[in-house]
Amino acid sequence: MTANGPLSPAAELVAWRTRLRRELVAQRERVAAERRRALDERINALLEASFALLAQRAVAFCWPYRAEVDVRVAIRAWRDRGATAALPEVAGSGLPLRFRQWWPGATMVPGALGIPAPAGTEVVVPAAALVPLVGFDGGGYRLGYGGGYFDRTLASLVPRPLAVGVATEAARLPTIHPQPHDVAMDFIVTEAGVHAVVDGALVRLPAAAAAALAAGIMARRGI
Repeated sequence: MTANGPLSPAAELVAWRTRLRRELVAQRERVAAERRRALDERINALLEASFALLAQRAVAFCWPYRAEVDVRVAIRAWRDRGATAALPEVAGSGLPLRFRQWWPGATMVPGALGIPAPAGTEVVVPAAALVPLVGFDGGGYRLGYGGGYFDRTLASLVPRPLAVGVATEAARLPTIHPQPHDVAMDFIVTEAGVHAVVDGALVRLPAAAAAALAAGIMARRGI
């Protein structure tokens, strides 16, 4: 309720997501550094075991921000086997992200929210994106930071890249109350395992099955 009357359902959802986002980020920032490193190691190992096909592809990832899962170990392993790594750049308000090639030692500048971004390197179209999750639900939908950049980007890229969400199990929610603009991940990886989004639900898969499913998705999309 406001001074002008009851909130609309849309406004109530925005307020709820804002509050939840703040709580989840604060929660993960309270995790001890040693525990966070252990979680990162487990998630990176699962990524490497299940998505080896990304070693010959262009892979987008995000520089870790506010205690996000740090996927740079998996990125380094794939780069060592021929992958091209790329980081997102905000092209403008309301526009999809673009991705610039990154390598260790590339010149970086502060981007959106002060997160480092490559300075003027080549723009690439990723075959896959490792997407950080503030929260996620049983349908594979992602709670992000509220700007809608990844949803717009995934919806606009042709072919659509393989979307692999990364988070810890502490970020799992019953629902984010997805809206028409929300885009579900193809997979979500947590310390508990690799989860594919199958018929609108998360299904945990062993590495070999996840690898086969990812290859099939990418083949159907022509990636």
